[in-house]
Amino acid sequence: MDHSSHDHHHMMDHSSHADHGDSGPMCNMNMLFTWDTTDLCVVFRQWRITSTLSLAVSLVAVVAICAGYEALREGIRRYEAELSRRVDTAPRQNREQITRQAHVTKAVLYGIQNFYAFMIMLIFMTYNGWVMIAVSVGAGLGYLVFGGQTPVTKETACH
Repeated sequence: MDHSSHDHHHMMDHSSHADHGDSGPMCNMNMLFTWDTTDLCVVFRQWRITSTLSLAVSLVAVVAICAGYEALREGIRRYEAELSRRVDTAPRQNREQITRQAHVTKAVLYGIQNFYAFMIMLIFMTYNGWVMIAVSVGAGLGYLVFGGQTPVTKETACH
């Protein structure tokens, strides 16, 4: 039985239709690698690439975001090194209190670091070659500038 005449609405091209209540074109979300930046949105609908200039600005922003992640990692490493020195030089009765308070701060920093890493992962998952290169360039540049004492191996699975 031929079903080609059924469900014409499902087969129609809706790419030019606006989202309900939205006056602009929809975000182009790819699940396969592409170099196409037409209506590419990066993580948020408001971060839409609509021109060569917005692509260039977005790529610079992605590089900066990823370099910032490496700066955060280095800052956390320095905080932990300073904390270790403080604990070592503190009187015995103060060590437990310093360690307990620092654990809360380290937990907050850990949460921020993981949120940041997952956001970078979402940026990378635009599957756009230009954006993926910008993520890698930003990570490398950030490591070059901020990661002098940070090991190259990663502790987290995503970024």
